[in-house]
Amino acid sequence: MKQAGYAYAYGAGTIINAISTWKGAAFGIDLKTEAEVILTDGKKITGYMEEGGDTTLIERSVELTLSRFGSKTGAKVATKSQIPIASGLKSSSAAANATVLATLDALGEKLEPLEVIKIGVQAALDAKVTITGAFDDACASMLGGFVITDNKKKELIKREERDSQVLILAPEKKVLSSGTNVLRSRLIV
Repeated sequence: MKQAGYAYAYGAGTIINAISTWKGAAFGIDLKTEAEVILTDGKKITGYMEEGGDTTLIERSVELTLSRFGSKTGAKVATKSQIPIASGLKSSSAAANATVLATLDALGEKLEPLEVIKIGVQAALDAKVTITGAFDDACASMLGGFVITDNKKKELIKREERDSQVLILAPEKKVLSSGTNVLRSRLIV
């Protein structure tokens, strides 16, 4: 076992929000979230985010990854990010992806990208930072390019590689996905 692991993941932007139909589309952007995971002798998992905020998501990401490999170790996890929290740029998906990858690095283990994504999506659902699991956002964060997904089935329908410039207007007001009115969003169906 390596004891410490490091990784990063990118942010993303929404093309089609999956809340109303479970089908979503997103694109990757070059803003980065970095994670460091240090395995400890105890069983406790503690998190720290340089940008502040609730650490439940990153702690749960570590917990699920350790559990996947039957590890009973504890961990310290820390993230720092270029992605503003609650700005629509998928900071949670990037944090979950980076944390799972850093935990795998610390364990000296590897998983296929879609398996990494699914662990982070489950952590996001458990942490209640998402409504659909944000599988589309997590795929765009991990894989880059443009993705179309079925969030209910956690299935990647299509991915297209693109390298385009984007202009991002990020609001100063923070808007949490978990606060979305699902019934109003589903009116378009």
